[in-house]
Amino acid sequence: MTEVPNGAESTDESAMHAILAFNPSNQLAVRRAGHRLGLAFTGPDLAVATQRLEAHFQSHTRPAEFLRAAAGGMDYRAWLVQVDGAPANDEVCFFPLEQLAARRADLASALAALLEGLEPHLIAIPYLHLGENDYIYRFRVERERNREIYAQDSAARTLYQSRLCEAIKALNRTNERSATRPAVLDFGAVRYVIPSHFGFCLGVKNAIERAYETLAENPGRRVFMLSELIHNPFVNDDLLRRGLRFLQTDKSRPFATDGRPARSGANEPLLWDTLTAEDIVIIPAFGATDDDKRKLVRKGIRVAQYDATCMLVEKVWKAAHAFGREGYTVIIHGKSEHEETKATFSNSRRFAPSLILRNLEEAHVIGDLILDPTPACRAAFDRRFAGLHTPGFDPDRHLDRIAVVNQTTLLVNETVEIIEFFRDVFRRKYGAEGEAHIGGSSKKDTLCYATQVNQDALSRALAEPLDAAFVIGGKNSSNTYQLFRLCEQRLGGRAFFIQSEENLRSPDDVRHYVFPSKSEGHHGGMERRRFAVGDGGAALRMLITGGASCPDGLIQQVITRLNAFFPPERLRTIGEVLADLGAAPEGSGAAASRQAGDFIAPGGPASRAWSGAATPSSPYS
Repeated sequence: MTEVPNGAESTDESAMHAILAFNPSNQLAVRRAGHRLGLAFTGPDLAVATQRLEAHFQSHTRPAEFLRAAAGGMDYRAWLVQVDGAPANDEVCFFPLEQLAARRADLASALAALLEGLEPHLIAIPYLHLGENDYIYRFRVERERNREIYAQDSAARTLYQSRLCEAIKALNRTNERSATRPAVLDFGAVRYVIPSHFGFCLGVKNAIERAYETLAENPGRRVFMLSELIHNPFVNDDLLRRGLRFLQTDKSRPFATDGRPARSGANEPLLWDTLTAEDIVIIPAFGATDDDKRKLVRKGIRVAQYDATCMLVEKVWKAAHAFGREGYTVIIHGKSEHEETKATFSNSRRFAPSLILRNLEEAHVIGDLILDPTPACRAAFDRRFAGLHTPGFDPDRHLDRIAVVNQTTLLVNETVEIIEFFRDVFRRKYGAEGEAHIGGSSKKDTLCYATQVNQDALSRALAEPLDAAFVIGGKNSSNTYQLFRLCEQRLGGRAFFIQSEENLRSPDDVRHYVFPSKSEGHHGGMERRRFAVGDGGAALRMLITGGASCPDGLIQQVITRLNAFFPPERLRTIGEVLADLGAAPEGSGAAASRQAGDFIAPGGPASRAWSGAATPSSPYS
């Protein structure tokens, strides 16, 4: 793609200039003459083509040249713009690219030729209004947050709200990017150690708010999510209950029209195939692959408006683009099956040779080949990275200068360790010149600060005396698993990975989830474990935290269920605990708290309805 400076004209006098104008739904404006369809805005130079464009659309993005094609003995230069509004008359009309492809016989030769050449550039069309340094969906500042979606009814309040969590954040989270000391909730028989940072990150909040707002603003329209919004079954189930549907699983397996994942090799009708330009598809915080975005563009579906990709994920993409421009191969530290890594690889491969590695062990395979390019090392590389790099990847050329980016949900220290390992490899190979062979001015260039601060806050909490730790998050939540790993390193079998209070059946029956791990030989699944509630002596100290996709309400309910394992007479009230935090509810003392129903003791279904705060009426009800 090239942009023409203001006032610049083409020096190629023999070529015709064609402006391909797309609306925000990625539909192309064409000129209609009977059943024939042709280019809408052409001229001997860009200025004339622009005048013809502006006779229909006063508002448009700056023309950017993307391709050339020949048709009917004439060369064409194609410029892409995005326009607002409707054409001035019905001679010009919009068509989804998929419909134009189906009407090949009705297309003028020049339009057909340019559409064929447009295929490699489809991914750019939704974002023509954005500059290179712009983000698709910036984090909302605090005053822009839509808190009403978390309180639209009792189900939302139960899932998303917790007075305890609000009080902890107000007290200890003085800076979104800096971990502070953990909070200690003293319930008498048990004390809960809560890190300063836990639960939803800003990217997740953005995506959740976008999803609920979209459902509320579009009654009567079909609203889909490309795949799971976030890796939390309770959030996803709540959205499904409100009418949202998923097009594919978190492993990119498409759903059939009957709602089941499509069977491999079966000729079943897919939800993808039913999409029309009237439908809405939300892209989750993980981002989307170029292939999925191209499908949406072809169907004439708005992409940018409903793209909830986290800007810190997009920051990784921008870094990969910059590294590619500087001649580096992009090494992605990530899990190849994870949606975010798939999206990052899909994006990176457009700009640079790219490769996915999972851990330091795999980095050693690459390092061995860099330092000793023998047939044995090459064979080991080929076995380990088959299918995990761009086509035509040549280790002799493409591993000479590398830059590492990462899946944002992994352990920060592991990414740093991999970068430092490669720095050492290139120092050993090239001496003082080794630094020129690994990109990035800082070893933390693409690390997600939200992931880092959650891990830093947990590390500070783990320094406390502890009897057990409970990490709450979805079974497929990578960032939650990394938090659990930190707890397991410190507490061994006294660390538990759970999805909700439902996994806490009794002190002797905790349904701990074993995260799948090829390197550690874990296939995944539930494992029954137990923890000791003590003998009534010293108060137990239990750490509780949640991954970036864990709602506050789930943390509240885990505390409720754990408290149910202790004699009520040994427990302090929630009013007393909130008072410790400087956030007492209306009224004062234990009596007022108990009268309000805020005494946290027995668990069960009733406890899940506790919202802990009065909320205003919501337009989403």
